Amino acid sequence: MLLKRMLTARIAAALAGVLSIMAATLIEPAIAGSVELRGAGSTFVAPLMNGWINYFENSQPDVGIHYDAVGSGEGVSRFLSGSVDFAASDVPLPPAEAKKIDGGVVQVPSTAGMIVLAYNLPGVKGRLKLPQDVYVDIFLGKIKSWDDPRIRAANKELNLPAITIAVVARQDSSGTTFAFTNHLAAVSKSWSEGPGVGKVIQWPNVAMLARGNEGIASKIKISDGAIGYLEYGFALRLGLQTAVLENKAGQFVAPTPLAGAAALTPTMDVSLDALDPATANPPGLKAYPIVTYSWILLYPSYPAEKAHAFVSFLNFAYDEGQSYAPYFGYLPLPQPVLEQARAALARFGKSSAAIPKRPPFLTR
Repeated sequence: MLLKRMLTARIAAALAGVLSIMAATLIEPAIAGSVELRGAGSTFVAPLMNGWINYFENSQPDVGIHYDAVGSGEGVSRFLSGSVDFAASDVPLPPAEAKKIDGGVVQVPSTAGMIVLAYNLPGVKGRLKLPQDVYVDIFLGKIKSWDDPRIRAANKELNLPAITIAVVARQDSSGTTFAFTNHLAAVSKSWSEGPGVGKVIQWPNVAMLARGNEGIASKIKISDGAIGYLEYGFALRLGLQTAVLENKAGQFVAPTPLAGAAALTPTMDVSLDALDPATANPPGLKAYPIVTYSWILLYPSYPAEKAHAFVSFLNFAYDEGQSYAPYFGYLPLPQPVLEQARAALARFGKSSAAIPKRPPFLTR
């Protein structure tokens, strides 16, 4: 009985801590302390990032971190211009872009997550199933109505309405868009040779455009017949219906933490720079088909106090912070990936802290 009471108390304390962090993400983290770090980028990772920041600032009152969730593209632009101290992106910076920074860039994964297809079909009872060729053709504009024979063939038990499909997509430069279109290109030659892959693309059949994952979620919530792509946690928090998707093995898989973790299995034995290709259309009977890593971009050197703050923050994110990921709808980094990230961070900490002055390209 004593052991049971102790375990119950520990679980209650852990949940209370996580709930307090989740509540903290509803307000913008305040800048406080003698060391100030400013970042910008991915809306995909924003809820978890803000939770980490709030918790870290409470334990390290001499460090203040401010994060602007403006999309991966804008975050990277600010990073390249030197107007922020770090960026978050769901796409690692390619070598050509990294060369624009003296000494290159340090890129480490922070978390991973699932991209879901959320929809709004009032009166439809049951979970929508979408084969890979079907959801590709929805976004290509080849399937325009919810009662299309190809959708009905996969959902014989559902009474699908004869209403127009309203596709919702990102307006801003987005790492979520890159990851989603990278998956569509891996699945479909028509997509690869047509709209292609990018943070911003020319959508062939879009009814509505929105900024950020939260913008996509809000549009779907209020629009009958809508479907769009977004990070799993945003759909979860707004109570949106999410489709069960066919994976590479031909199985229909719902977005769950276990299915997401199964999709990351192919990345266990690859280097950090090969993570994204390994998740384009993951194999495995139980793997959810659309996943992505999210990255933190750092300059190669900082003043010693900022380098120390970054290392402390990321050590927290790689330790206790990973256990919070599922509560926000994200996937903890697999252990082999986490070990590589820790090694990269250790090298960064030693090299960056040794250079006490701010690099010239960061002078404001």
